Amino acid sequence: MAFTRKMLKAMGIEEEKIDEIIEAHREVADALKEDRDKYKADADKLAETEKELKDLKNMVDGADSYKEQYEKEHKAFEEFKKGVEAEKSKAKKVDAYRALLLKAGVSEKRIDAIVKVTSMDDIELDDNGEIKDADKRIEGIKTEWSEFIVTEKQRGANTENPPANTGGDKMTRAEIFKKDEHGRYVLSAAERQRAIAESLSE
Repeated sequence: MAFTRKMLKAMGIEEEKIDEIIEAHREVADALKEDRDKYKADADKLAETEKELKDLKNMVDGADSYKEQYEKEHKAFEEFKKGVEAEKSKAKKVDAYRALLLKAGVSEKRIDAIVKVTSMDDIELDDNGEIKDADKRIEGIKTEWSEFIVTEKQRGANTENPPANTGGDKMTRAEIFKKDEHGRYVLSAAERQRAIAESLSE
């Protein structure tokens, strides 16, 4: 409730005292207003400080999240890079092993099949990109894949088992597919095919 000069006069207070009371009241009111403004400013500052703390916390949490994401992606990249390096290394080993197979005399037609079933893990390359212990490996290739080794020497006809001479007479279908008492073909598959081809020729 505010003090007014009129109210104080009605209470019978002297003019001089009225001025003192009003001045004192004004000082108290001003002090209260200052406190109110200070508390309001403090409250506003507290709210602002809380917001800053919340923002800082979000930044820290975000930084942790970014750090975790970075580490995850960095790890995935390193694994990818290792995979690429491994593929490049394997490709070099395959090329070197192909060259070794050719050097050992393996037929080019068989090289792809041999490479597919050969592990490259134990193959080591030297600084020149060639397989270490090449001579030793060539010997192993000649032993393991001997049936695929191409020889330049031409073989003549086998005189011990010369090819059958039909004398120009073509075999009948019954003769071609004749079976023994056990139900097996008398002629081999290759002989039957040759006989059929001859029977179809003019």
